[in-house]
Amino acid sequence: MLIHEYHNRISLALDALGIPGELIARKRLPFYVEASELVIAETDESNREYLLVPEAAQAWWAMKDAAQEDGVVLEVVSAFRSVERQIEIIRAKLERDMPIETILTLSAPPGYSEHHTGRAVDINTPGCVATEEPFEHTDAFRWLCRHADRFSFTLSYPRGNDLGFIYEPWHWCYQTGR
Repeated sequence: MLIHEYHNRISLALDALGIPGELIARKRLPFYVEASELVIAETDESNREYLLVPEAAQAWWAMKDAAQEDGVVLEVVSAFRSVERQIEIIRAKLERDMPIETILTLSAPPGYSEHHTGRAVDINTPGCVATEEPFEHTDAFRWLCRHADRFSFTLSYPRGNDLGFIYEPWHWCYQTGR
C-alpha cells in the first residue's frame, strides 16, 4: 500500500472516531505505518498467535531465553496490532462514553500505535494481571529494566512520558538500528 493511501485510510478512521487532528498534533504523537512482513513470535495456551517483524521476533526469542535462564518467565500478551484492531479498541471505549481526551491517555489512535510497527510487545509474567501497573513489582519487570536494552527493547511509556500516555510498565518496543 502506498504511504499516501495509508495516510488517507488513517485520516478517514480518525474522522469516523471523532478524533480531531489538533488533538494528535498537540500530543505530538509519532505516526507509524503498519508492518507488512510479520512472523509468529509466540503462541499462547489458547493458540492465539502474536506477530512481530522478523528482527523484533528474533530479539524477543533471545530476550525470553535469557530471562528464562535467570529464572524469569516473560510472556507476550499483545504484539502487532492492525489499524482495524486499534479502531475497535478506541470505538469500544467511546461506546462506554469515555471522553476522547481520556481514551488518548490509555490507547493510541489508529496510525499512532507502536503496535502497528510489529516491534512493540506488551509483556506479562505468571501470577500478574496483564497490562496493569502492578507488573512493575514483578521479577519480570525488574529483569527487563536491567537487561532489555541488551536486546534493543526499551520501555516506551515511563511515568510522565512526553506523549501523555499512562505509565505502562508492560509495554516495550524493539528499537531498530541499535
